[in-house]
Amino acid sequence: MIDYFKNVWTWFYTILLGMRITLKHLFAKKVTIQYPNERYPIPPIARNRLHLDPERCNGCMQCARICPVQCITVETIKVVPIDPEKPTMFDGSPRKIWVPRYDIDFAKCCFCGLCTTVCPTDAIKHTIDFEYSSYTREGLIYHFSNMTPEKIEEKKKLLAEWTIKEKALKAEKAKQDSNVSSNEVN
Repeated sequence: MIDYFKNVWTWFYTILLGMRITLKHLFAKKVTIQYPNERYPIPPIARNRLHLDPERCNGCMQCARICPVQCITVETIKVVPIDPEKPTMFDGSPRKIWVPRYDIDFAKCCFCGLCTTVCPTDAIKHTIDFEYSSYTREGLIYHFSNMTPEKIEEKKKLLAEWTIKEKALKAEKAKQDSNVSSNEVN
């Protein structure tokens, strides 16, 4: 009989305890935020989405080499002396390489930050933007380039012309050197 009353008292006590906790939280300050309209502040050192400044990128490809998951794809085209543009970098130094394609696949990216630490020109940085969801995997591949397809083709043609001229000059120089060496032997 005593066990019965102990069980009734335990039942009544747990209900009162639960109600006390409920009433305490009912009148407390709310901690829930209304997400799209309100946001928690993100620390400035947060490693979220990457952003590339194409004007600063020198095409060294160190970021692509150090990436542990190979989510960065970089293509480069050498700047040739016959280029009429005379391109310069952000600091005024001459540009040696064009970067027609710089892609980051955020579906693969692990946000480790290695690419930002090895970049000699600080062209790639983490941003505090974390809302970039997509319905397709292709939507998570970001293309960072300031070159149009026509400009890319023009630069490829200039490089091909320059390569042909260089080979012709080397062949001519080798021919002259062989003629000079054969004249010295005679």
